Amino acid sequence: MYIVDDICYAGSPEEGLKVKAVKALRGGILLVTFSTGEERLLDTTELKGSAFKALENEDVVSHPALFHGVITWNNGEIDIAPEAAYEKSYPYTAPDYRAYPEISPEKKVVSEK
Repeated sequence: MYIVDDICYAGSPEEGLKVKAVKALRGGILLVTFSTGEERLLDTTELKGSAFKALENEDVVSHPALFHGVITWNNGEIDIAPEAAYEKSYPYTAPDYRAYPEISPEKKVVSEK
């Protein structure tokens, strides 16, 4: 554990790692963009302990905010250090839809008999 700018972090410091963007998806999943440019998925349902109990509430978990590169909820009452968010998240690569051939949908008419 270490403290920087009056914020307590778990683990060991990794110089310069910050969260640049965070977007809430369904089911407690966050799409997190780190200062490295990497995008990763963080499953908040895997965050254990009483500090994260409030994240079981969809209204709370779906409204993350950033404070100096740290993901927070409830006006800073709950937070996760960038290093911990990175460690507990999974790599994510958005599909490149340009790689798929253009598909022209066929019109199907359904009628009652």
